[in-house]
Amino acid sequence: MKWIPGGTFKMGSEKHYKDEAPVHTVKVDGFWMDVSPVTNAKFRRFVEATNYVTYAERPLNPDAYPGALPEMLVPGSMVFQKAKQRVDLRYMANWWNYIPYANWKQPHGPGSNIAGKDNYPVTQVAWEDVETYAKWAGKELPTEAEWEFAARGGLEEKEFTWGDEVAPGGIMMANYWQGEFPWQNLMLDGYDGISPAGAFPANGYGLFDMTGNVWEWTSDWYRDKHPENPQKACCIPQNPRGGFMENSYDPRQPNIKIPRKVLKGGSYLCAINYCYRYRPAARIPQMIDSAACHLGFRCIKRV
Repeated sequence: MKWIPGGTFKMGSEKHYKDEAPVHTVKVDGFWMDVSPVTNAKFRRFVEATNYVTYAERPLNPDAYPGALPEMLVPGSMVFQKAKQRVDLRYMANWWNYIPYANWKQPHGPGSNIAGKDNYPVTQVAWEDVETYAKWAGKELPTEAEWEFAARGGLEEKEFTWGDEVAPGGIMMANYWQGEFPWQNLMLDGYDGISPAGAFPANGYGLFDMTGNVWEWTSDWYRDKHPENPQKACCIPQNPRGGFMENSYDPRQPNIKIPRKVLKGGSYLCAINYCYRYRPAARIPQMIDSAACHLGFRCIKRV
């Protein structure tokens, strides 16, 4: 773990997606943070020590998914499948599929595995999985504010975790999608999928993979915008904890009452033509029962 000194910073962005705004001043206390996302090897030790069964390995509750086809109510998870040509970006089904029996041990479904990938970030982990791991490890999940402060690495209001230039000196700084998503990956970063933990330069706090590779869970309930900036310096929020669970549901699916947490950092599937979210200010919601092949986590310890 690395010590993150804490401090006051400007959180969010007003240049890209509306849920990143408004930029507002926040203060966080110092904390320890995992140098990289939790790896397959570390998660395997947890599973072997506790006999834990992840969410993606359990049968689904039909009551939680009204109208779902019976053949879909089996253990499994979401898996990215690269398109063969340009597709309509309004429909995620053009590249995402629910694959039965996909889980952390076989992240792309039956026939896939993590052999030889001990140092790769574990994926296909839902909120209950990461929360249980953190408690077992004597750690916690970061808030959105803690995560973003750590990702910025001491830089103020920069576009990326390393500065404002996407590839300084022509050097690729993170694992994200280059080319036209979801069919053309130019692989300028050298990877067509997940990369090993620490494959790219660390940020100013010595943390790896705070950009791209895998999205990371935070402990905050999602809300569709940040709070307004405080009018007085004395009112700067300290260690904010995000929104409320009952307000985190997806308004586009009123019949599905599954709360959502905030994800940060982007992933190897983020591309400028579709998901320009490989930036510290970027954020997306994730239902707590959902896992995917591009979703991982890291932990912190508060003093």
